[in-house]
Amino acid sequence: MTTTTGTTVTTTTAGAAGTTALEARFAIARQVADAVLFEGYVLYPYRASAAKNRLRWQFGVLVPPAWAPAHEEHCLQQTEILMEPKGNATLAVELRFLHTQRRTVQQARPDGSFTEVTELHLDDRVLVPWDEGTEERVEMTVDVADLAGEGVRVPVTRPAREETEDVHDADGRTVGRLLRRTENIDAVVRLRASELDCAYRAWKLTAVVENTSAWTPDESGADRDAALPRSLVAAHLLLGLDKGSFLSMTDPPEWAKGAVADCVNRQTWPVLAGEPGRADVVLSSPIILEDHPGIAPESIGAMYDATEIDEILALRTAALTDQEKREARGTDPRAAAVIDLAESMPPEVLERLHGAVRGLREITDPDIPVDAPTGLEPFDSQAVFRPDTPWWDPAHADPVDHAREPVLVDGAPVGVGSRVLLRPGLRRSDAQDLFLHGRSARIEAVLHDVDGGVHLAVTVEGDPGADIRREQGRFLYFQPDEVTALDETEPSDDVSPPEDT
Repeated sequence: MTTTTGTTVTTTTAGAAGTTALEARFAIARQVADAVLFEGYVLYPYRASAAKNRLRWQFGVLVPPAWAPAHEEHCLQQTEILMEPKGNATLAVELRFLHTQRRTVQQARPDGSFTEVTELHLDDRVLVPWDEGTEERVEMTVDVADLAGEGVRVPVTRPAREETEDVHDADGRTVGRLLRRTENIDAVVRLRASELDCAYRAWKLTAVVENTSAWTPDESGADRDAALPRSLVAAHLLLGLDKGSFLSMTDPPEWAKGAVADCVNRQTWPVLAGEPGRADVVLSSPIILEDHPGIAPESIGAMYDATEIDEILALRTAALTDQEKREARGTDPRAAAVIDLAESMPPEVLERLHGAVRGLREITDPDIPVDAPTGLEPFDSQAVFRPDTPWWDPAHADPVDHAREPVLVDGAPVGVGSRVLLRPGLRRSDAQDLFLHGRSARIEAVLHDVDGGVHLAVTVEGDPGADIRREQGRFLYFQPDEVTALDETEPSDDVSPPEDT
């Protein structure tokens, strides 16, 4: 596969690209793409020492090919989606990912040299070693016509680099420095499209992002931390058509359902992005989203934990101790920004995070005045039908005590106090139940649910906590077909494995 003559390729680092048509078209989609890019980047409590922050980079990681097979990770992702280009349409593609840079902390010595340390204490923060993520962006445009056949191949390279940053105390004296090292990354983006054999001018677009690094683990057996700096982290694509539209993968038109089913997406999933109602932009993400995903307008900013609620994160972050906040600020600039955000949040902003009603906006017509006549009769609370007897009244409940009512097990009646042999079946049991197979137990209650099912509350014989279970009413529950009746003298020596019947 070779780069087609009509293809224009631009490689930039985030922030270097100017205002372009591509920027304008992707602006709304990039709000969600940013959340994908930094999902799980640094989790609450935003400190490097937190256990949850010691295993980093979970989504969209494309590792070097030599590392992938033996560690069940992936070196490529593939996006396939249908599109309907018009005329001489142009496809815009933006590959975005994080490039891991390893930060070490060094302390200044009296002789002017530096020595590596695990912590460097400053007045407002505690600097610690950390893997930072720098945003990388690769932009390209290609005529859709050039994607036929073998398509185009766009190489991507990010060279290794090393840089230092002096660290100063409150008096401006140099007390240390941060050393950042970034490894080389080599990758390739392959684009091709084939026209469908149907009544419409539709194409299947295939976009592959692959890590092509030649790095191999050394003989000592490098761990994941050695592979990550050479990996594309949180890799995803933005795709845009200047003329035409893409088809939804979850709600395609009837004529396209078969072709959509034939699309193969690996380690990524494409959804329509941008403004609702438009279909000219696609976000292909390692996290499964719905069409036209959006950031809640109440969100106060990036908090790097999209599986949590902003209100909870803000409250918990504000409640951290001063020492914890110092460590969080020293962990990462983005973590420091979260701490500052939580501390400076006005009460009215926090109140806004408490919740929002969105359903009324979809069913209420803003053009109809609130006091407009509806044609309905005024509500008469006295006209509502009220039965003489409520559906359940404790004063008139069934006087039968079901908890002590016996049930039949293999034709023999068992009830409260009866001994039974536990024989839980595989289909309805969890691991705890299976460990009790063959043990004898006593029935503490016979319970009936609203669907007519019967459940036996039991305590296991020989369980030293049986008295506590009785006192608290915390029993184990089995159904009648999972027990066998025992008499008072019969031992419980049946420990054969359960049968899946």
